Amino acid sequence: MIALLIVACEVAFWVLLAAGLALRYVARKPKLGAAVLLCEPLLEVVLLVVTAIDLKNGAEPDWKHGLAAVYIGFTVGLGHSTITWVDARVAHRWFGGPPPVKPPKYGMARAVHEWHIAARWILAAVVALGLLQAAVWYVGSGGEISSLRGWQQKMGLVIGVNLIIAGGYTLFPKRAPKGAVTEREPADGW
Repeated sequence: MIALLIVACEVAFWVLLAAGLALRYVARKPKLGAAVLLCEPLLEVVLLVVTAIDLKNGAEPDWKHGLAAVYIGFTVGLGHSTITWVDARVAHRWFGGPPPVKPPKYGMARAVHEWHIAARWILAAVVALGLLQAAVWYVGSGGEISSLRGWQQKMGLVIGVNLIIAGGYTLFPKRAPKGAVTEREPADGW
């Protein structure tokens, strides 16, 4: 049941996003569109409550419970930036909005950009780690928690990879080729 609920939450995320953008741009009701988008966190609350109830009713924690915590963490860390990314492209592509801005390609500007991305992924992993640890405590020492610990290790890996990538751009910034445009420029369509 938890796995199906995770799939349903993911589908509902994209349905709410499409509905919110349709209300914003097609129906020209930006406040109502924003209200629909603000309903998205309710999906995570439902998933969290159902997962907790499942564990309380004696279910052995397994990969599905860990995945639920990871899904919630990633929605917290990456949900807003995903919505913003899609919104900018929909506005530009179909509704005459300004072109999305391309990320910087070179130098410290690129390093700063990579640290912003890393911060989102690290936030996602930290939230997931916190939920996973809460599940470990909730189950207690008598329960089988190895699958939850496995997810915690994966989240540690996510943090490490993002630190390495952002650190690499900081320590070894890519230099612009001679004559290259180093300012941020609008992105070309999709």
